[in-house]
Amino acid sequence: MKISIMQPYIFPYLGYFQLINYADKFVILDDVQFINSGWINRNYILHNKEKLLFTIPIQRNGSRSDINKVVVSLTAERKKKLLKSFYFNYLNAPYFKTVFPMLENLFSGNLTGISKLALSSIENVSNYLGIDTQIIESSEIYNNKELKGQNRIIDICKKEKADEYINPSGGIDLYKYEDFKNEGIELKFIKSREIKYKQYNNEFVGPLSIIDNLMFNSPEQVRKSLIEFDLL
Repeated sequence: MKISIMQPYIFPYLGYFQLINYADKFVILDDVQFINSGWINRNYILHNKEKLLFTIPIQRNGSRSDINKVVVSLTAERKKKLLKSFYFNYLNAPYFKTVFPMLENLFSGNLTGISKLALSSIENVSNYLGIDTQIIESSEIYNNKELKGQNRIIDICKKEKADEYINPSGGIDLYKYEDFKNEGIELKFIKSREIKYKQYNNEFVGPLSIIDNLMFNSPEQVRKSLIEFDLL
């Protein structure tokens, strides 16, 4: 069985969904410390031919908490401003009418935790693309929070009886092939290929949040992109 493990990101980049699609089981690592400079509560969208960072604000003490304990600070006015940014930047995109309601539904809901909000964004996109990989939260099942780094990843793999673990190539220095091999697990890394597509009639800007991929490409086109990677 193939397994991948990632922290929850809000509408993450395409490579995140390549991992989900490739794996038989995808674990959301939600009971580790929130990282201020990470991608849990922010990402880029397109704005005037450039990248624009959108951020889901969190309560002030959230940066010292586990991800699944962090509460967002999304007032009605902030939700309105966020949706307005999506609206005006993608209003003329070819798939706006099918994708924007997904954003409206998510940010108009009552989810208050950043982990649940990010998970919902991931599940909504996965359903939209027809990805049927099982997604589970680490805090709900493994009871191994005392383990750190590679040791915790290996423990989750063993508990799931996985024989293959897949990680983004950006984390290649975090893990040792031999340590996984000794536990009967094959360690692999996904390296996404460069994927460009038409963004209005301008020079391509990327990589951005999956929101951008969905706004400018049909579900079928995005599904084809899910296999545009190399295994290392």
